[in-house]
Amino acid sequence: MYLDDRKKYQLLFEISQKVRDTLDLDEIMNHLLDTLLTVVDYDAAGIFVLNQDIVHGRNVRPTEVIAGIARRGFDERPPEKDAMLTSGKGIIGHVISSATSLIVPDVALEPRYVEGRKLTRSEIAVPILRGERAIGALNLESDHAAAYGPGDLEVLQFFADAAAISIEKAMLHRQLVDKELVDKQLELARDLQWRLFPSLPPRLPGYDIAGVCLPAEQIGGDYYDFIPLEGSSVGLAVADVSGNGIAAALFMSAFRGLLRTHACGNCKPALAMRKINRQLPNFTSASHFVSAVYATLNPLAGELTYVSCGHPPPLLVRSDGSWERLAVHGPVLGIFQAPAYPTDVRQLEPGDIVVLYTDGVIELTNPEEQEFGIERLAEAVRHERHLTANELIQQVFRHTRQFSGSQSYVDDFTLVVAKCLPA
Repeated sequence: MYLDDRKKYQLLFEISQKVRDTLDLDEIMNHLLDTLLTVVDYDAAGIFVLNQDIVHGRNVRPTEVIAGIARRGFDERPPEKDAMLTSGKGIIGHVISSATSLIVPDVALEPRYVEGRKLTRSEIAVPILRGERAIGALNLESDHAAAYGPGDLEVLQFFADAAAISIEKAMLHRQLVDKELVDKQLELARDLQWRLFPSLPPRLPGYDIAGVCLPAEQIGGDYYDFIPLEGSSVGLAVADVSGNGIAAALFMSAFRGLLRTHACGNCKPALAMRKINRQLPNFTSASHFVSAVYATLNPLAGELTYVSCGHPPPLLVRSDGSWERLAVHGPVLGIFQAPAYPTDVRQLEPGDIVVLYTDGVIELTNPEEQEFGIERLAEAVRHERHLTANELIQQVFRHTRQFSGSQSYVDDFTLVVAKCLPA
């Protein structure tokens, strides 16, 4: 049978009427097979698509090369025993791999034939094309030999084109639904992450303290905190959690909980880090870790006690403009068993400034691939040391953006500034 323009229009209208109210891929493909039966007779029919071109659920990992998304009249058998599905063999596999149609008048004489049903004598299959590439095949089988000819091939290709359009429509819908779900999860994770950051800086007699974190993406891996301690002391923390996305946000939440538990338990910085290092693996996989700087600031004694765990060293800018790296190093948290975390103490004088930061600040590059570096950070703070803590952060923003030539950051950007106020 051949299709004239009038018949093609009529079929297109019937197809659109049947599929207009659904975006379910299986339902759409079964409607196509129903309509096809009104034009070409068959004893078995199927629409098959490469599994890699189907949008599956997020945790679904198909084992078959080809998926039968609509099937009629085939013998029932487990997918793992079907060589066409598991390995892409047979007439259908050939049509998909070659992107060419095939009419088989007698399957007994066709070496590529793989039995899908015992009564089949002849078969016809056409590719389902997406652009220039075949993503599947539309296949008919008959109990009679030489059941299909060139006219049937034209009809079947017409339906294959309709199937391609419908598959594209259903897949786009499924992708949109999946994206909406991901966006919702990211939004929840972002809200969770923002709640981890301090809402206000601490009020500490004789000190001006500020902090900021600018995630490069919706969800970042950086963290900072101000932790009230016994007496009038405060804990200052900056950390960088490995990984990204929702997993990183959850890992960050676990780290924050552990840090606040041990810090508020009056643990000294090194002891707190040892306990956190021991407990972190209970909350994540062995490949995840945290780099961090944790310091306690005692305003009465004017002492900063700090420990660094695989993190860029804090910066101390003195009131006279001199500066130094507070380079006491221990390993990252969550990887090594029973490591040593050495502690150091610095006496702070009026006008001194302590800067904690993540690598997104100093590893920022300019168009010549030069890094901003700790020296430029120190110079920016040194030249503006008369400013408040929050104003210093704004100046670092200005200097880094001017250096990179961009208003955005490619990595999370986190700063904590603690300034000892002049008497």
